[in-house]
Amino acid sequence: MPEKRPTALVLYHFMYPDEVVSSTLYSELCAGLAALGWRVVGSPCNRGWGHEDKKHPLRSSWNGVEFRRVWRPAFRQSTAFGRIANAAWMIAAWSLMALNWRIHANVVVVGTDPIMSPIIALAWRTLRPRVQIAHWCFDLYPEAAVAAGLLQEGSIITRSLKRLLRWSYRRCALVVDIGACMRRRLDEYGSRARKETITPWALFEPDTPAPIDPDERRVLFQDATIGLLYSGGFGLAHSWHCIPELAKILAPGGGKIVFSVQGNAVAELRNAMEKAEAPVGFAPFAPNAFLGTRLSAADVHIVSLRESWTGTVVPSKFFGALAIGRPVLFLGSPDSAVARWIEEFHVGWVLNTGNLDSVADDLVRSLRPGCKEELFRHCHAVYREKFSKAQVLNKWNALLRSIISTAS
Repeated sequence: MPEKRPTALVLYHFMYPDEVVSSTLYSELCAGLAALGWRVVGSPCNRGWGHEDKKHPLRSSWNGVEFRRVWRPAFRQSTAFGRIANAAWMIAAWSLMALNWRIHANVVVVGTDPIMSPIIALAWRTLRPRVQIAHWCFDLYPEAAVAAGLLQEGSIITRSLKRLLRWSYRRCALVVDIGACMRRRLDEYGSRARKETITPWALFEPDTPAPIDPDERRVLFQDATIGLLYSGGFGLAHSWHCIPELAKILAPGGGKIVFSVQGNAVAELRNAMEKAEAPVGFAPFAPNAFLGTRLSAADVHIVSLRESWTGTVVPSKFFGALAIGRPVLFLGSPDSAVARWIEEFHVGWVLNTGNLDSVADDLVRSLRPGCKEELFRHCHAVYREKFSKAQVLNKWNALLRSIISTAS
């Protein structure tokens, strides 16, 4: 008699066919587990990401994954009220699923969209004590809200939310972070759950380092000999610390920095660069279909995170850069997981006010013809060995099977 497949119920606000990065990651996690022998039920909402008027069918399937979508009102995620209302709705709906005895699950995997989603552990562990709860933390709240200035540390609201999360984490069998800096913050909650670090993977994983696209290279960097690119979202969590100074140091030797960004802090970024008279460029934001060409045009990818945000998020651009075989220039705390990986695996530079000249010199030296190609190959090899999708899915499969077997 064939062994019965274990069942995972995966709870995340948005999944396939929505193309936002976190949606794609959770959808591919579901499909990956299905390919590894799981029965997987995904439960996103029925609304489109960024398009609340667009509705997905409540029941569907894709790549071996069954979708049982939660109907929710068309509250706008772009407003504060909408985000809070959507979070409350989804958390309530997922919690009530514990009362539906037709849903058979060995493990529930819950993410952090909407915010405070781990609260579902309270209902599930009370009503379904045999079901194990695993939490994959992409964004740590309310800490991120404090870093953004939306909440005050020590306020009644912040303390209440942390207390609620403390109760929730203690009911999880597995709490997964995406970097050691996030792990340190999660440890403050005192959960006895098993703790692991599993990073997100890059959405584009070429088999070899991506060759530089010459046409896009000329468009972005003209005749520059070294091209540094900041591509992606630029919001409250991101920093341009030291960029004007570095751009001025690199420019005489043929180095150029270009921003291809979108987000709520782009206007502030442009104003800061103009005020500093920094020799940087700006390019239109690249659509997903063109992203590989855009990213492959650069020699170095810039990743940033304000120090106050350390441990609340880990920039996914780091993994995307390594996947195509590009080193990373990181602007942020040396305690960040990205800074630690750069130092451990020798895949870039951590920039601060004290090392501008030395970093600039090493950039020029490392990106000479011959040296550059070797650096690209090294970054690509590190990604394949440490951060690839295959590595991540195998680790998830092993961990989830482990917590199920331990509980039985």
